[in-house]
Amino acid sequence: MKIPFREMINQLLAAVLLSLPIAALALDVQLDEKRPTLETIHEGHVVKIEREQNLNHTISGFFARTAHKCPPHCAQPIAIAPGVKTIGEVELFDFLQNDVVTGSGVLIDARLPEWNQKGTIPGSVNIPFTILQASADDPQLADTLHQLGVRKRGKIETSTQLLEKIGLLSSDLKNDDWDFGQAKKLVLFCNGPWCGQSPRGIRALLKLGYPADRIHYYRGGMQMWQLYGLTTIVP
Repeated sequence: MKIPFREMINQLLAAVLLSLPIAALALDVQLDEKRPTLETIHEGHVVKIEREQNLNHTISGFFARTAHKCPPHCAQPIAIAPGVKTIGEVELFDFLQNDVVTGSGVLIDARLPEWNQKGTIPGSVNIPFTILQASADDPQLADTLHQLGVRKRGKIETSTQLLEKIGLLSSDLKNDDWDFGQAKKLVLFCNGPWCGQSPRGIRALLKLGYPADRIHYYRGGMQMWQLYGLTTIVP
């Protein structure tokens, strides 16, 4: 089986990153207790993530606002759906450093493109929640799910459907439309704890049959990411 060129490049970059020793940098503001910085892969390039070192730095602009009209911009619950884990910044650091680098996980910026173009988290891909809400026969949805390791099942024989339903054939991580056996681990985010775009994307994935234990929700989103002074990137 031929490996797509971009995927081959990402695998080579991942091998290099994983083989490099972590340099001990003297920074006043580290990512966490064990990491001064980290490196991940964004669109085929190695990107270093670090925090703003100016101890007097403050955020400005849209993400400095404390009020957003509700609805639609209402506070989101911690638990979005049963089985979906909500994570914070440290867990996202681990995900970027391990799952994104190795290709076993995908960080999804679920915002509409006009938001993504203003800046995003390094290592993410922009998959708007509107695509995830499309009907099962939408080719753009099929292409998107394929990137996430999900396969379209196509026509299934009636006898196969019957055997799966009565348990004589394994139907784990499958439904009439999709095979989720190789589905990747996901983290979805949007603008912040008051943003409903990634929750809508998560609920759409669950409705399609995506395994809940492979979906994570970074509730803090871009607002908390910038509040911590973390590296952002303009696609």
